[in-house]
Amino acid sequence: MSGKAVIIGAYEHPGRDLPDRSAAQIHAEVASGALADAGLGRQDVDGYFCNGQLGFGAISLAEYIGLKNLRYTDSTFTGGSSYLCHVGHAALAVASGKCRIALVTQGARVRGIVRGPKLPPDTPEYPFEAPYGETNIGIYALAAQRHMHEYGTTSRQLAEVKAAAAFHAQYNPNALLRKPVTVDEVLASPLVADPLHRLDCCVVTDGGGAVIVTTPEIAAGLKRLSVKVLGHGEAIKHTMSGRVDMTYTAAVWSGPAAFKEASVTPSDIDYASIYDSFTITVLMTLEDLGFCKKGQGGAFAADGALRIGGRLPVNTDGGGLCNNHPGYQGGMVKIIEAVRQLRGEAQPEVQVKNCELALAHGTGGGISRLCSATLVLGRGDA
Repeated sequence: MSGKAVIIGAYEHPGRDLPDRSAAQIHAEVASGALADAGLGRQDVDGYFCNGQLGFGAISLAEYIGLKNLRYTDSTFTGGSSYLCHVGHAALAVASGKCRIALVTQGARVRGIVRGPKLPPDTPEYPFEAPYGETNIGIYALAAQRHMHEYGTTSRQLAEVKAAAAFHAQYNPNALLRKPVTVDEVLASPLVADPLHRLDCCVVTDGGGAVIVTTPEIAAGLKRLSVKVLGHGEAIKHTMSGRVDMTYTAAVWSGPAAFKEASVTPSDIDYASIYDSFTITVLMTLEDLGFCKKGQGGAFAADGALRIGGRLPVNTDGGGLCNNHPGYQGGMVKIIEAVRQLRGEAQPEVQVKNCELALAHGTGGGISRLCSATLVLGRGDA
């Protein structure tokens, strides 16, 4: 599949609080934005990818958006990693001739949502977890505590992940939180679930985004710079019948698969969009993807590696910690910022010089049960 599909259009909704929009409207708006960016129309789309949370997924939204020529659809739902799965699936569909121009959309609203039990009663794991009050932040806090115990990771090292994100977010006019913060300010924010402070946690927003995946031949006839889909990997990690190890994610499998398909190594990557539901998510993912050794994520971040100008600039739009995390699922935004970096269209203050290879990574689910999805992307003219 490597290099046989490209991203030609990308669009992130500028809104973060959209009380006058439905989720379907947001899907339609980002679809229009990505198509306009690519120089295409709805009549050109013959493949459509979205998660299955809204109505009948692609069936419902295709009619609403006005996609009349579809011959391939996919409503895979893996939480925040869904959209990276979608791009990988779309690339495979395009490369195999199942469709020629694939649209991937996310549209989400959080206003008015009543947050009940995390797991529906008919979920297999419900009777083993939900009655005991399991929450997302509680699970990630347990992972952070265990990582600290095993490797000596500190709260100051976690806080640097937030400080780096906030440093980048100040240059993003659409970011929800644009004020820079220091490590000390992160540590001074209230504890939510020990050892995670409020500023260790992502924002929650309305919004979304969309990308267009097509063949290199079609992209060559359009005016936009394309981005090559070089590698894709996805994997599931679960609780292993109770023998759970919370110090790693499924990125230990999805990352190597993506790197192998792209024929590159972690040291080749110029920029990375790393899922940042919590600061600990970033540290563990960096280790699991091979950007540093296991247990050294904290030291890697504390050394300034994640900031623009560092060894591996991460989340230069501010990420889920500061910019945007639509509907508790931030994977689409990760793809879009990687596309911006490869096109040279990130904010000037955080544009990575000579960015030729980028990685986008999504995490879906809790840290004990999740799907990881990894994309390796390359500049179209490289």
